[in-house]
Amino acid sequence: MVNLGDIFPDFKAESSDGPIQFHQFIEGTWAIMFSHPADYTPVCTTELGRVAQLAGEFKKRGVKMIALSCDDVESHKGWIKDINAYSGEGFPYSILADPKRELAVQLGMVDPDEKDAKGLPLTCRAVFIIGPDKKLKLSILYPATTGRNFNEILRVIDSLQLTATKKVATPVDWKSGEDCMVLPSVSQEDAVKLFPKGVKVKELPSGKQYLRYTPQPE
Repeated sequence: MVNLGDIFPDFKAESSDGPIQFHQFIEGTWAIMFSHPADYTPVCTTELGRVAQLAGEFKKRGVKMIALSCDDVESHKGWIKDINAYSGEGFPYSILADPKRELAVQLGMVDPDEKDAKGLPLTCRAVFIIGPDKKLKLSILYPATTGRNFNEILRVIDSLQLTATKKVATPVDWKSGEDCMVLPSVSQEDAVKLFPKGVKVKELPSGKQYLRYTPQPE
């Protein structure tokens, strides 16, 4: 299992576009890996098609995309034709092959409650977002039966990239361009200097001035 802040494991695996050394693949960029229980499954097909449709959004954010599914490369190549027919798009990223579930086990992506026809546990729908420093910035584990919301994942990436360089946090339901929150570790004196667009404090019954808002920093 990989914890937040850990260096994401390096590995070599076959993919629909040939062998990939993971650290070399993500070198110097943000990356997202999302896993799938199996090829030719309905929910997975809709997800991979949706990511293909959103490829420009990920590229705009400088995020490399890669999928993983517990089948072999030849199966992936055939499946991609179905995905393209569903999405109406090309397929601009690779699918890692993990037929022995070695990566699924190493990365803690096995769903014990869902099994394939052979009785083997399926891979859950994991999402890993990795920073340019190769450290895990976010992980979400969905059960095999629940499809992901990739608009939410893009929103999370916006927050991660913003808060990596600015001394702000993003409040509930935040979207890019909306007000952010000043970190509690920033003094009021420093906040005035750091956020020239101004800082607004929400008055609370406790009298504590910890809800501090500022326009999204550039």
